[in-house]
This record gives sequence, structure tokens and C-alpha cells, in this order.
Amino acid sequence: MLQSDLLNLRVTQPMATVDLFHAEDTELATFRAGQDIFREGDPGDLMYVVRDGEVTLRVKGQLVETLGPGGVLGEMALIEHAPRSATATARTDCTLVPIPEKRFMFMVQQTPHFALQIMKVIAERLRRMDARL
Repeated sequence: MLQSDLLNLRVTQPMATVDLFHAEDTELATFRAGQDIFREGDPGDLMYVVRDGEVTLRVKGQLVETLGPGGVLGEMALIEHAPRSATATARTDCTLVPIPEKRFMFMVQQTPHFALQIMKVIAERLRRMDARL
């Protein structure tokens, strides 16, 4: 799939699908298996959507989640302007769509459904973590 084919990239989470953005001008980020995308404690100015491959999320070394295509990561750093709360590592070679804070804020303001989907992602992650306690 070429960059221009990402015109209507969709993020699929349980129970919902939303159009993210028109991606003609969007750069893609590629990571090799085992490469860190970001580390817990790092500053965060991007969130990502997994286009291809798998990404693991770990908090204090504990596996929290494995994301595949359509998975969202890094959103919390944009919402609360705090350091990364997890380490994200490419489990396989992967391609991610980076979403800078400015675009994220525009999407939240202009597309309430997008904001609800991000809240659902966070709530589902929290419930899964609570279930492990």
C-alpha cells in the first residue's frame, strides 16, 4: 500500500471504526522487530496508529498489550502532556502512522467521534490492566 493509498486510513478498535485523516502528506514510520518506538519516561509529542505489524506495550517491564493493525499507542502523552507511561517496542517489523499533537487536537475538536474512540481505547486498556490485578 502506498502512502497515497492511506487516504481513508481507519483505526479499528472493538465496537468502533473512525476515519483518522487524509494522509497524502503523512510520513510513515518504520521500525524493525525489537526496536523501541518510545520508552517509558520519554517525552511524547506523537501518537501512532499501527498500519502493519505488531507492537508490544510494557509498563515497568510488564507486558500490558500487543497491538496489531489499527491499534493506537502514545495517545496518553498527548492528552496529559506527561512523559510516556509505557515502553512501545516493535514485536515484528512494522509500519506506523505518526500523528503529531497539532493534528491530534484538530481531530479531537473537529470529530467528537474520534475523541470518544480514544477514550474507549484508554478505558479498555485500564480495564484489562485492572483485571490482571
